[in-house]
Amino acid sequence: MFTGIIEGQGSIISIARSGPAARLEIEAGFDLSRTGIGDSIAVNGACLTAVSLDGRRFTVDVSPETARRTTLAGLRPGDKVNLERALRLSDRLDGHLVTGHVDGIGTLVEKRTQANAVICRFRVGAGLARYMIVKGSVAVDGISLTINACDSGGFQVSIIPHTARITTIGQKQVGDAVNIETDIIGKYVEKFTAAGRAASGGNKGTIDLNLLAQKGFLT
Repeated sequence: MFTGIIEGQGSIISIARSGPAARLEIEAGFDLSRTGIGDSIAVNGACLTAVSLDGRRFTVDVSPETARRTTLAGLRPGDKVNLERALRLSDRLDGHLVTGHVDGIGTLVEKRTQANAVICRFRVGAGLARYMIVKGSVAVDGISLTINACDSGGFQVSIIPHTARITTIGQKQVGDAVNIETDIIGKYVEKFTAAGRAASGGNKGTIDLNLLAQKGFLT
């Protein structure tokens, strides 16, 4: 589990490809002395396992499933990536609950400056957009961000100077692809309410006054 608060950037040192899978060697821009083999590290928002460590360098394996769902398959030596180590139970939850299980890929379609912020709009499929709400949370390349606006085709966020400086989002250009993880809470709520409707006789409508009355919430 992660928070979406990026610890720093890393650089891709080498990539060993094996069909649709790959092994990445990454050099972190911060100390890894408290990191061990087997620990989870989010690389551009994708939860990966450190399989070797040497100072600030570590290697991770990218499975075919991860390569298919994320932008990691398109990385090249020299590319910068966002890094965050797994959350400890004693840590503050400064961002939001991020699993590191990327839902899909989005595309930056607009980038403009507004006062001290950079406004970025991303295009995503309807299957991802359905889990987004205004002022809700989303992870973009592992960065916890607040949604300013959204519709069935995408969403908009504001990037403050600090976030632009310590993460890769400040260097993103229109047309670039990013990893997207939607808020896990919305997915569970949908699952539970769908199960409840099925158990009540297959009612496919939304939660309304009639359903609440049937369940005893209204008299």
